[in-house]
Amino acid sequence: MGSRCFLSGSRILTKCELCPKEVIALHNIAIKICGITNIEDALFAVEAGVDALGFIFAKKSPRLVDKKIVKTIIKLLPPLVPTVGVFVDEPLDMVQDTVEYCGLDIIQLHGNESPEYCSRINRRVIKAFRIQSAVSLLALSEYQVSGYLLDTFVEGAEGGTGKQFDWSLARDAKKYGRIILAGGLNPKNVAEAIVQVKPYGVDVSSGVEVLPRKKDRARMVEFVRKVRGKDGSRV
Repeated sequence: MGSRCFLSGSRILTKCELCPKEVIALHNIAIKICGITNIEDALFAVEAGVDALGFIFAKKSPRLVDKKIVKTIIKLLPPLVPTVGVFVDEPLDMVQDTVEYCGLDIIQLHGNESPEYCSRINRRVIKAFRIQSAVSLLALSEYQVSGYLLDTFVEGAEGGTGKQFDWSLARDAKKYGRIILAGGLNPKNVAEAIVQVKPYGVDVSSGVEVLPRKKDRARMVEFVRKVRGKDGSRV
C-alpha cells in the first residue's frame, strides 16, 4: 500500500512524518452495522455515529431485505454514509444490477467467490472469510480487495451467527491488508476486541439486535460508545 499524504500549509506531509498522536487521530475504527432492514434503524444508526450500513441480499439470511426497500432507504440517508450490499455466491450480473438499482457504494462478498469474480465487480469489494483456524487465513493472499472481513466459521451458516473466533488469528491476518473484525461482537466485548486486534473496522449485526431484522437502539449507542471510547453520537 502507498503512503497516505496530508496537506500542511504549502507542503505535503506523508503519514510517517506525523507524530504518533496525529497518526492515531487520523484513523478512528470504522463501524459498520449490518442487517439493516428499515429506515428507522438506518437513520438512528447514522445519528448514533455509525460509519457504514450493510444490507443483506443473501437468500438464506433472516435479514434478507428487498432491493426496493434498500433503494428507498439509501435515498433518505444523509450524505457521506457508505452503503454496503452483502451477497453470497450470486451471479455477477445479479450483483451488478442490484448495485446500480439501489445505489450501493461497496460490495461485500460472503461466499466462495473467486479472486477473478471479485476483480470484475465495479465497486470496492470487501471479501469475507469464515475463520476456523490459521489455515483459514491462507486464502486472503489470493485476493486484491479493499478489505478483508473476518467472521466465525459455523457449519452451514454464511454469517450473522453471533459466534466469536480466536482474535489472535485476526491479528495475524493484518499483514494482508485492512481487516474488518466481525463474529460475535457486541457492546460487552468490542472494546477488548479492538485492544487485541486493532482492526481497520468492526462489523456488528446480531450483537445490537432485539431480534433478527430489528435493531436495539440502546445497544447501538453503547456499541459506538465502546468503540470510540466516548460518546460517538453525531447529534
